[in-house]
Amino acid sequence: MPAARVLIIEDDTAIRSVVRAAVEADGGRVFEAATASAGLQLAAAERPDLIVLDLGLPDADGRDVCKRLRAQGPVPILVLSARQQDTEKASLLDSGADDYLTKPFSTLELRARLRAQVRRARMLRGTEHDAPLRTAGLIVDFERRSVRRNDQEIHLTPTEWTLLQALARDAGRTVTHDQLFARVWGREYGDAQKYLRVYIAQLRRKIEGDPLRPVLIVTEPGVGYRFCAPEP
Repeated sequence: MPAARVLIIEDDTAIRSVVRAAVEADGGRVFEAATASAGLQLAAAERPDLIVLDLGLPDADGRDVCKRLRAQGPVPILVLSARQQDTEKASLLDSGADDYLTKPFSTLELRARLRAQVRRARMLRGTEHDAPLRTAGLIVDFERRSVRRNDQEIHLTPTEWTLLQALARDAGRTVTHDQLFARVWGREYGDAQKYLRVYIAQLRRKIEGDPLRPVLIVTEPGVGYRFCAPEP
């Protein structure tokens, strides 16, 4: 994450220190705010590459802050929260967050998720939106609607392709069950988790090296799925 500019909006000094150390360990530069108002001002003034946002701020609800930050632009937002409920996690993702970590968290996972969000943002800025995604031997060509793994063509059904595309275009970001259900099947009712469980299993069998230990399509229990894009 060389030269990444990261804004931390967190009122807990100890947690800010942990996040700052994680960012600086990967060569990033840090801006800090202890309140929502200060964070919103810094976000507008500094235009960071990534924002780490705590939900439990003293002067505003973190979800509202997330919505206001998202309205400012497409900067990735990683939320830190002590809230464990799946409904809370899904709600904040629907509010505009790109990813979340539940407190307490490991520094190793924090650094990995920060790198993934910065990498995704730079990929989207630095290439055409329909440029092929290349990762871990897999090539997803959005324009040609084709998938290759280790130079072998993979044949997907139309539904499998639409599902893969919905995940791959948001690589590094957790996509909720409801969001995927609406994108793939075009509706907001029905048993989203049941539908997705079947099609995700089929997709994993075709694109994963080991479908029982997936590394590309990762399950976020009770919330949704995340397409991971490790270095090619």
